[in-house]
Amino acid sequence: MEPRRFDRAGDRLLAPGGSETGRALVIEPHLRGTAAAPTRTGGTHAKVTPLAPDARLDEAVGLARAIDLSVVASGVVPLGGIRPATFIGKGKVEEIAGLVKSVMDCALSPVQQRNLEKAWGAKVLDRTGLILEIFGRRARTREGALQVELAHLTYQKSRLVRSWTHLERQRGGYGFLGGPGETQIESDRRQIEERIARIETELDKVKRTRKLHRDSRRRVPYPIAALVGYTNAGKSTLFNRMTQASVLSADMLFATLDPTLRAVDLPSGLRIILSDTVGFIADLPTMLVAAFRATLEEVVEADLILHVRDISRDDSEAQALGVEKVLAQLGIAPREPRLIEIWNKVDRLGREAGERVRNLAARRGAEHRPILVSALSGEGIDFLAAEIERRLATARETLDLELDVSDGAGLSWLHRHTEVMAKQAREDGRLLVTVRADPANAEKVRARFCRPAAASLRH
Repeated sequence: MEPRRFDRAGDRLLAPGGSETGRALVIEPHLRGTAAAPTRTGGTHAKVTPLAPDARLDEAVGLARAIDLSVVASGVVPLGGIRPATFIGKGKVEEIAGLVKSVMDCALSPVQQRNLEKAWGAKVLDRTGLILEIFGRRARTREGALQVELAHLTYQKSRLVRSWTHLERQRGGYGFLGGPGETQIESDRRQIEERIARIETELDKVKRTRKLHRDSRRRVPYPIAALVGYTNAGKSTLFNRMTQASVLSADMLFATLDPTLRAVDLPSGLRIILSDTVGFIADLPTMLVAAFRATLEEVVEADLILHVRDISRDDSEAQALGVEKVLAQLGIAPREPRLIEIWNKVDRLGREAGERVRNLAARRGAEHRPILVSALSGEGIDFLAAEIERRLATARETLDLELDVSDGAGLSWLHRHTEVMAKQAREDGRLLVTVRADPANAEKVRARFCRPAAASLRH
């Protein structure tokens, strides 16, 4: 990797390509007395260790580096309480003053952000602003760019208080009935609201287009499995392993933003569509969840949801809880039958840790038992494929039909709307066809072909 260099002035760090990056100090505020462990929903009685302050700090540093900030220092700041004006205490504000551009790994109010910028004479980014910056850089498609811009504008709309005194100026009215006119801040807010309305109209078109695509995929009877998980859990690596694709998979946060879909042929011959979506993160801004609703509907509508976890991390349970909270916002319960939990990166576990994880997985109920895999080495991928087939089989009906050999239109219809598993021509001119279909298409088969020869609901 090409080393970074300083420009002639000696005080600005340049990226290898020559573009200027910022120097940053990352601060992780930790409120003392908040270490009570949350419990994970869905029948698990074990306590979940929350993300430790050091782990949160590492994550925040990764977020800063994801937008090419050079992190020159980082640290955890213990807090006895939150200060309304600056979030952290006056002494710590003075200690940090004037060092570098700062990243606060928490949600700051507009007033707190403005006060810190005045005190430090530097740009201050809170966690929400930092994630929005990353999403802005990662968006590659028109849809992704629109969704990021919507989230940015929603964020900016609530923070116009940060601007300077020009926002208090008024645009004068015309004539004595014109009144004082609108203030600059009102004008800015109005322009933001108008742009938000235009973007939402465009995203409505995106939603309709995606719905048409989903309806089209339903007519071609391929089940859809959607990968979800904490960012950097290995979703894209697993996606590449299963599809032989080359989606960007890197040791960075939010390496994948725009959704990618590929066909996968399972060992039995069943073809499915695998979808790789944006990674989640603790305290994911609600405005991002709302803005990316069009993309995340791929998860909502999926036949199976594959929750990928980095089981090599000590805070894996806490990350899983964060993912479940985002899924809950989408109306997906933590223990839905279509959820499969995948414990990835088992290759990173030592012998003792590996045994402990396998014993922990074995104690789960059969329907909620996780699949242990290594997306990097391929370990466990066959078991995962078998479990996907088993889950899909329980949700799909197998029907044995009898058609006339000359009924080419009927056979063509079956190929378009069901999975044709077997065909056998008889001497009497009849054709025996075995198909498998989801409940909705199974009803259509019954309606079209009246009486199956041997309707067997084999699961």
